[in-house]
Amino acid sequence: MDQNELKKQVGYKAAEFVEDGMTVGLGTGSTVKFLVDALGERVQNEGLKIVGVPTSDRTREQALSLGITVKGIDEVDHIDLTIDGADEIDNNFQGIKGGGAAHLWEKIVAINSTKNMWIVDASKMVDTLGKFPLPLEVIPYGSGQLIKKLDKMGLKPELRKRDGEIVLTDSKNYVIDLHLDAIEDPHDLEKELIQMVGVVEQGFFLDLVNTVIVGREEGPQVIDNIR
Repeated sequence: MDQNELKKQVGYKAAEFVEDGMTVGLGTGSTVKFLVDALGERVQNEGLKIVGVPTSDRTREQALSLGITVKGIDEVDHIDLTIDGADEIDNNFQGIKGGGAAHLWEKIVAINSTKNMWIVDASKMVDTLGKFPLPLEVIPYGSGQLIKKLDKMGLKPELRKRDGEIVLTDSKNYVIDLHLDAIEDPHDLEKELIQMVGVVEQGFFLDLVNTVIVGREEGPQVIDNIR
């Protein structure tokens, strides 16, 4: 089974957890795209009534195109469940997100949600975080000086570019990726990074997730984080 099929499998499985009347945080990324497709089908075929709170402009556009009612984070009084992807999840249910440059909005939605679910293919499950670069969303002003500081700290920063152009988030900020290989204490590094002037948000998602659905050859595996 190819990776796309695994992503589709978990996206459609996650859609089964969404109930009529829910306000649902809609994440961003290639796996979540399948979730939104599945929810759109339920809206059309079952008359499912939900409110989606998107974590990016592209997710909002997809949801609207499928007939899903969409509201902004400040237009709802609660979010029942947010379903999102992840770039890495370790054995302690700690995660790194931000490969799609949406981690600021994703985290704002996640921390305002009663429950969080991550949907991934098996390749995203790791023993230790860090192989996937840790993203920082930073304001453009002074970002060059910030890169110098991060470099002196030994964090191997790299300004994210695509096709030679600097990547901009939906908030028009830059992304700096830290190439760390292995992160032994995510909580300590998280505290250090978020205190740096110019850093708007970092890609650690710690102590947040309630359920992970992992796409495997034998079928989707639902794992609850008992905290």
